[in-house]
Amino acid sequence: MSLARRKIIIDTDPGQDDAVAILLALASPEEIDLLGITCVAGNVPLELTERNARTVCELAGRPDVKVFAGCDRPLNRPLVTAEHVHGKTGLDGIDLPAPRMALQPGHGVDFIIDTLRAEPAGCVTLVPIGPLTNIATAFLRAPDIVEKVQAVVLMGGAYFEVGNITPAAEFNIYVDPEAAQVVFNSGVELVVMPLDVTHKALTTRPRVEAFRKLPGAVGPAVAAWTDFFERFDKEKYGSEGAPLHDPCTIGWLLRPELFAGRRINVEIEIEGRYTLGMTVADWWGVSGRAPNALFIGDIDAEGFFALLTERLARL
Repeated sequence: MSLARRKIIIDTDPGQDDAVAILLALASPEEIDLLGITCVAGNVPLELTERNARTVCELAGRPDVKVFAGCDRPLNRPLVTAEHVHGKTGLDGIDLPAPRMALQPGHGVDFIIDTLRAEPAGCVTLVPIGPLTNIATAFLRAPDIVEKVQAVVLMGGAYFEVGNITPAAEFNIYVDPEAAQVVFNSGVELVVMPLDVTHKALTTRPRVEAFRKLPGAVGPAVAAWTDFFERFDKEKYGSEGAPLHDPCTIGWLLRPELFAGRRINVEIEIEGRYTLGMTVADWWGVSGRAPNALFIGDIDAEGFFALLTERLARL
């Protein structure tokens, strides 16, 4: 797949690591044409995620980016949020001014549908880095758009690492497992960044300090965000830093050679008493089910953080 000016829609629930993913995309205009950002309830409620997305765009000096509010709850379940990780605003760690850029009129799901219908088939990649509610709703409401999607490059799930919100499930999939089931069964080209790879993209102290030393406001803001949210992961995992989950999706779009994985079958557990939201990833091919996703398992972390630091320095 060509990397030249890939047209993308980011679907997000910012979240500090979502914010870094947005910044990485905005810092890479030669390769990425960001058509818009759709927001979904997840890490924090929708009224905060759409505000946070606009705040990040203004931090990057890009108030022209179209930001839409999407679904405010999962398809069939009560919303589960993650303030215990991201703080009450979702972007705790630094005080930033309230955004002045306007939220776009209309619903984020309608923007996804209208954009895919207006573009030639195979020209738009969807990059969901939160619960998959908006994407699934678009697919259910407008089945004709599914075949027009170039790829869905998402952050979610796990196989060996298993869960981070329950023993079996990763947060984004757990929040709306029915939506994940729709997307994983849709037949679209899927590229998945599970916890197994994102937990190798750790914000070590030298990496954070490299962000802090960047000129302008963006690098210090990213350092402040990572200072805040890594305290949770350090305590939980005993790691030297926190995983930068969501920027791995944009990193793969920019430098796929930094990542390694394999095509496997992935099913979403929607009924399990203890395993709700689990990505049942057939890494060893024992089920006989056809592969439906490229599941990424490894990353060149040094190369990834070098890319991230270089790009953030542009903003």
